[in-house]
Amino acid sequence: MINKIENMRHTASHVLAQAVLRLFPDVKLGIGPVIQDGFYYDFLFGREFSEDDFLKIEEEMHRIVKDDYKLEKFTLSREKALEELEGQPFKQELVMDIPESEEISFYKQGEFTDLCEGKPSHVASTSQIGKFKILSTSGAYWKGNENNVMLQRIYATSFEKKSELKAYLDKLKEAEKRDHRRIGQKLNLFEIFSQDAGSGLVFWLPQGKKLLNSLMEWSRSMHVKDGYREIETPHIVHTNLWEKSGHLANFKDFMFICPDDEGDSGVGIKPMNCPGHMLVYSRKRRSYKELPVKLMEFGTVYRNEKAGTMHGLFRVRGFTQDDAHIFCTFDQLENQIIEVLNFAESIFSKFGFKWKLFFKGRPDKSIGSDAAWEKAESSLKAAISKAGIDAEYIPGDGAFYGPKLDFEIEDALGRHWQCTTVQIDFNLPDRFNLSYVNSNDEEEVPVLIHRAIFGSMERFIGILIEHYAGNFPFWLSPTQAIIVPISEKHFDYGREFLNDLKSAGIRAKLDDRNEKVGKKIRDAELNKVPYMFVVGDREMNSSSVSVRHRDDGDRGSVSKNELIEELKKEGNVN
Repeated sequence: MINKIENMRHTASHVLAQAVLRLFPDVKLGIGPVIQDGFYYDFLFGREFSEDDFLKIEEEMHRIVKDDYKLEKFTLSREKALEELEGQPFKQELVMDIPESEEISFYKQGEFTDLCEGKPSHVASTSQIGKFKILSTSGAYWKGNENNVMLQRIYATSFEKKSELKAYLDKLKEAEKRDHRRIGQKLNLFEIFSQDAGSGLVFWLPQGKKLLNSLMEWSRSMHVKDGYREIETPHIVHTNLWEKSGHLANFKDFMFICPDDEGDSGVGIKPMNCPGHMLVYSRKRRSYKELPVKLMEFGTVYRNEKAGTMHGLFRVRGFTQDDAHIFCTFDQLENQIIEVLNFAESIFSKFGFKWKLFFKGRPDKSIGSDAAWEKAESSLKAAISKAGIDAEYIPGDGAFYGPKLDFEIEDALGRHWQCTTVQIDFNLPDRFNLSYVNSNDEEEVPVLIHRAIFGSMERFIGILIEHYAGNFPFWLSPTQAIIVPISEKHFDYGREFLNDLKSAGIRAKLDDRNEKVGKKIRDAELNKVPYMFVVGDREMNSSSVSVRHRDDGDRGSVSKNELIEELKKEGNVN
């Protein structure tokens, strides 16, 4: 089924290019691959494509579908291919990237011919591309290089059935309503001052900081229960540490490096927390009796992402990781992986996420012995089996320094997000000469497990905002309750109850504005506050409050003491 959809969408991308070229003969063609949920095609055009253009392009695509052109494959030498693509400089550049000895494949439909290797394959004719829709356009640098010309990328999708297309478009509309950037602004959670401070740098506002703190405090308590010890490492260190870890050689383009007065090497702002954790482990001689050593940090890292790639909380330059490194023996590896799997499952179940596990094996280029890789992969397989988890094995997709596990979660809209990564590392222990003394009083190199559950706290909060549409569960809500006095004479009673709630650890506020009760309740609902407590004469006289819930509506009158106990139980996240 997946291959059929991919084949449909691949041919649909050719139909899109054919339609654009018919309408705008001077356009220059880029590439047009299949992507998740659709496809795109890149064009160099003298102006921006408009909504009217989209309508005309879709009409032309329908004509091409109706004409039912057969797709015909043929191959040419490089010389003939360049002739075939005269007037299309981007296509000619792609031809020059192909080894001269190879034949170059094309697909033809009607008068249109496109350079194409046929992966994924195509449907037999243009009438088989299904029901399609142009979705949006954006800028895209040729070959993803910001030094190259900016092209216009037209995104589109297609489905076999009209009902499937409609369901997808409805999901896109709902996703737009849930956009974390829009909700974040509306709920005053965060701000990104791109012009004044720079792209991809998050400013947490008071409400957002409460949300972040609640998530981190709960995560911290879960880590403590699971035997992790929290540390904190510097944001900047000498570049010779990054050289030792290998990050300077492999990650320099994404690092912020600046000079200092202690030498010629300068300092680098950390893009990862790993080297600092290696130093903490190495600060003293370790015995096998101490292992496993489980170090954890909410470490803020900075990466020099390109400005055009920034996207709200999903892609930023500065972000905080719930980063942990486990140092253990090979004999402990299997049990440690089981513990990490169970830990991740307990985290994701809290939010109601479904998830899938991917096991990624040894790539062609790797370090470490065959025996170490075999033992690591067998330990991972055994751990997955004992944990009773189904995993999809992807050979060759692991890191060069060890096999890894990736968790993909599914949100309320059925979208998939890769969050948790668990990696075994044969590289850093050797680079940092890490060791422990085994039971025979011999030095031995520990096995290193990298793992982050949320990945990026910022990105995970962005996912949560869209997953819940801003309607966070009670324990996570920045403001858990609003007290709504009916009139000014009820303010003192409201303040007294506010103090009771705060003493019980409830994040509450008093709405003492000179507004009608109805408006105060509407404002609280717009701010997605879980509880509204209305207080008037009746409530004052009976030491109670009138309870209204964001989702369940009016609950009637409840005594203050009884309500506080209920809220404490509801807010207990452990």
